[in-house]
Amino acid sequence: MKALVKKHPKKGIWMEDVPEPECGDNEIKVKITHTAICGTDLHIYNWDSWAQRTLNLPLIIGHEFCGVIDEVGKNVEQYYKGQRVTGEGHISCSYCRNCRAGKQHFCSSSLGIGVHKNGAFAEYLVLPQSNIWPIAEATSPYIAAFFDPFGNAVHSISCFDIVGEDILITGAGPIGLISVAICKFIGARNIVITDINDYRLKLAKQLGATRTINTKKDSIKDCFSDLSINHGFDVGLEMSGNPKAFNEMLSCIYHGGKIALLGLLPPNTNINWDNIIFKGLHVKGVYGREMYETWYKMDQLIKSGLDLNQVITHKFPVSSFNSAFDTINSGQCGKIIMEW
Repeated sequence: MKALVKKHPKKGIWMEDVPEPECGDNEIKVKITHTAICGTDLHIYNWDSWAQRTLNLPLIIGHEFCGVIDEVGKNVEQYYKGQRVTGEGHISCSYCRNCRAGKQHFCSSSLGIGVHKNGAFAEYLVLPQSNIWPIAEATSPYIAAFFDPFGNAVHSISCFDIVGEDILITGAGPIGLISVAICKFIGARNIVITDINDYRLKLAKQLGATRTINTKKDSIKDCFSDLSINHGFDVGLEMSGNPKAFNEMLSCIYHGGKIALLGLLPPNTNINWDNIIFKGLHVKGVYGREMYETWYKMDQLIKSGLDLNQVITHKFPVSSFNSAFDTINSGQCGKIIMEW
């Protein structure tokens, strides 16, 4: 089968012919129809320091996907050939304390497809049946292809009460953009998002942001008067992984406020701890998606009318994968979908 493989320890990925995976007991084989490019894939493509210390090559990359079931293994009873599906990309161990308590997203031994084992940028993918998620009839395959980051956004937002609150989102990448749309849909009062990329800030405005701020040009606090924000934001969603953005968020959150920390900050990030301790802030780390409550909420949001189509800005045939990665490297895009 054809697959996009990180074959060499340098920038790039390569289309290769690789063996088709076999479907074992309790497993499902998916014929991939659509995949989406994640920031993780970009790290791997560019072969940065994280990729160099994390990956064992060669590796089929990718973890955002949808497709149709091609084969079901022995003991699989709830799924059928031809069914449209996507899936959770973290494969948990199933026997640790957290897995047995139904908190698989906290499994310390989980393996990520496209990072620790072969992933979804291929014609076929095999997953445990427990990782498969059926796609509702009304859900577009282009949306289903990025349920993974959609879930990151839903998980972050679900940590705190959003209705009627003033929300600050730092980082207008795809997860930040999706978060804008969700916060708008569920009834946040003000949604302010920051970045230094005007292209993505424009997308955020189209998705429902009350105010977009390029922090190279303007200060976050300049919007307080216009938006009748008296003392600071109620909830912060940190999606950038940028230390400066996180520190700006800490200074703009109201006493007793809450922050969901999804962005991966550098290990040497320095912060003013006074902004957390003396403000009594609640900072919660967020990783992945709750299995599988987050997935249920994603389905219900789409069924209820949440529209994420504007998050998608480019579609490429998989044969043009290098152009797709060039586009995401440029920063002038939202979500990019590759069609198989």
